[in-house]
Amino acid sequence: MNDLSNLPKIDFIYLSEEDMIKAGVTDMPACVDCMEEMFALLHHGDYRMAGPNSDSHGAMITFPENSPFETMPKPTADRRFMAMPAYLGGNFGTAGVKWYGSNIANRDKELPRSILMFTLNDADTGAPLAYMSANLLSAYRTGAVPGVGARHLARKDSRVVGIFGPGVMARTALAAFVAACPQIDTVKVKGRGQKSLDVFTAWVKAKYPQITTIEIVDDIEAVVRDSDIVTYCASGEVGNPDDYPMVKREWVKPGTFLAMPAPCNFDAGMEAPEIRKVLDNTGLYEAWYEEVPKPAHNVIPLVGVKFMDMIAAGTMDPNSLEDLGAIVAGDAPGRRNDEEIVLMSVGGMPVEDVAWGTVVYRRAIEQGIGVKLNLWNEPELR
Repeated sequence: MNDLSNLPKIDFIYLSEEDMIKAGVTDMPACVDCMEEMFALLHHGDYRMAGPNSDSHGAMITFPENSPFETMPKPTADRRFMAMPAYLGGNFGTAGVKWYGSNIANRDKELPRSILMFTLNDADTGAPLAYMSANLLSAYRTGAVPGVGARHLARKDSRVVGIFGPGVMARTALAAFVAACPQIDTVKVKGRGQKSLDVFTAWVKAKYPQITTIEIVDDIEAVVRDSDIVTYCASGEVGNPDDYPMVKREWVKPGTFLAMPAPCNFDAGMEAPEIRKVLDNTGLYEAWYEEVPKPAHNVIPLVGVKFMDMIAAGTMDPNSLEDLGAIVAGDAPGRRNDEEIVLMSVGGMPVEDVAWGTVVYRRAIEQGIGVKLNLWNEPELR
């Protein structure tokens, strides 16, 4: 699939956001299928990410509270630069890295919180294949993972989705849920501001006419109660888990699937062993746990990180954790009955960007989309 027949000359393509859309980056059913294929490769070990255990989320630059340098960025909410590299085998056979800067104050400039680019490389020579706009790439691969979870762990007759945080992540997660559970016809949503709720509601009405009921609710409890699928997608301040959006056992009806790609905490009732606890990649959370101060949930607000804290404290048996890759590969059971409750943590991994980026790149090549760029005809240095 990767034509490097003219070596040492190296050409690659640049894909703008418009090009990415033309090449199908927003094709959520295909993205869910792609992520499912990727999870099977993860389970079998045909991948590499950074870090000592090859499962690291990436390398992040953060900023101090007080710096003697006036021009150094201030540590506002979600203020960071990050590189996320990975290799993925199987039918992909590519490597790549997502690079982004993030600052929640971007919203005041009418910019996305994060601005992302992705470089895709040939896994043999390391030559670039594509340099692509990655906000949509990242958003759709992130949303597709809850969809993979729903495909295997939600009730097939799921109809009601509860969403906290009606932003981009909520849209892509809902798109993936609909791809996995086509009987969905009701959405309950809680937001912080009317503008985001209006945008979300208009998007749902335009995109999914089969969703006949959109209910704006006043609190998180109403998001969870009587929902078949629940997701929290709101970003927020990190540091005190008591301030994270909560899930209480008394709110959750039998048979609910909860997919959490954003800050979340849960009460003692949800800690019970009969609540199935699933990670998108166990090694990712083990790597995170080694990299950050403890308790880790204070630093990384995902429920999977709280699972790691509980294991360290002796309040959770590590064998009670399940891995989505094993479920996808058929080496662990999916949903076992209509009554069980499943809580899944979604951390996000650079192999997801490599997987979906490779698919979109190959579509772009097939369709002649993108701008051809030249790295060199012959390298000056060898």
